[in-house]
Amino acid sequence: MVQVARSRCFGGDDPLMVEYHDAEWGTPIRDGRLLFEHLILDGFQAGLSWRTILHKRAAFRLAFDGFDPQKIAGYGKADVRRLVADAGIVRNRAKIEAAIANARAYLDLQASGVPFGEFLWSFTDGRVLRNRPAHHWGQIPTSRPESQAMSEALSRLGFRFVGSTICYAFMQAVGMVDDHLVTCFRYQPPPGV
Repeated sequence: MVQVARSRCFGGDDPLMVEYHDAEWGTPIRDGRLLFEHLILDGFQAGLSWRTILHKRAAFRLAFDGFDPQKIAGYGKADVRRLVADAGIVRNRAKIEAAIANARAYLDLQASGVPFGEFLWSFTDGRVLRNRPAHHWGQIPTSRPESQAMSEALSRLGFRFVGSTICYAFMQAVGMVDDHLVTCFRYQPPPGV
């Protein structure tokens, strides 16, 4: 039997990127804790490639206590020093301190009675957004009004490293926006097309 190569949006010959594309990217996530992890990782991606972050994700999970917001919110100066010294992660002090601030903001939001997942999905009215069909990356936007609104709301709550472009990449990753290319095997035409 002849194996036909699958066309993907990204991944190339990197098995981890291929697995991430095929099983995760663009798949809707509604669990607040997993959304928190993705938001933190997308903040660390700022100025870097997702490949870099993905290859360090296991080390990030270990260094940040499995992205447990309660534990991260309690981090102090010694933890910041420990993380800045950890060669397994991105050792950017501003991003590390932002992750701690974000855990505290996450807990504050939860304490107010607003589940994180519901809060984030409210920016898409709980549905997956689709842009016009794209044949190449240059046709995909880097932000939308929804990512700008999310960015502004998160910033007001005390979150950091949550600009509109970061929020848009986050929305793509967690399936709030479906930006699979038309040529990708995971592409699904918008309803009615």
